[in-house]
Amino acid sequence: MTVRPITLTETVRDDLDTLFLFQTDEEAIRLAAFTPKDPRDKQAYIEKYAKHLADPTIHMRTIKVNGEIVGSIAKFMMHGDAEVTYWIDKKFWGQGIATTALKDFLKIEPARPIYGRVAFDNYGSQKVLEKCGFVKTGTDQGFANARQAETEEHIYRLSN
Repeated sequence: MTVRPITLTETVRDDLDTLFLFQTDEEAIRLAAFTPKDPRDKQAYIEKYAKHLADPTIHMRTIKVNGEIVGSIAKFMMHGDAEVTYWIDKKFWGQGIATTALKDFLKIEPARPIYGRVAFDNYGSQKVLEKCGFVKTGTDQGFANARQAETEEHIYRLSN
């Protein structure tokens, strides 16, 4: 595993076109599981995330390696709890980028506790959360658009 120097920059509208492309990969969609009904609807993606950029409860960052956009990370609120989400371009999987990005993000995002949710079989993302100090606290069941089925997800929590 090669951990490259990464930077987290404030997400801007111009980043969204690139970030959209990452969520169209079939394997990534399946692993994420809880995706929009149509992850290939670029207009819906751009409209949703353009609104997120202006939402003060959402803390979005673009992950870059050597100036190249390789993913995104964000804190958002769900049912009154702070949650973290991240997405890395498939060609950068397995290089430690998600772990490094999450560790760096947690230094600038003060919300605690903060939760992460991951499909039961997304072992890579589970490892990322665990390496960053998150502890599995439970499970939930929900309809996963990407799988068109009820899918178990693991709930992780970081307290400090």
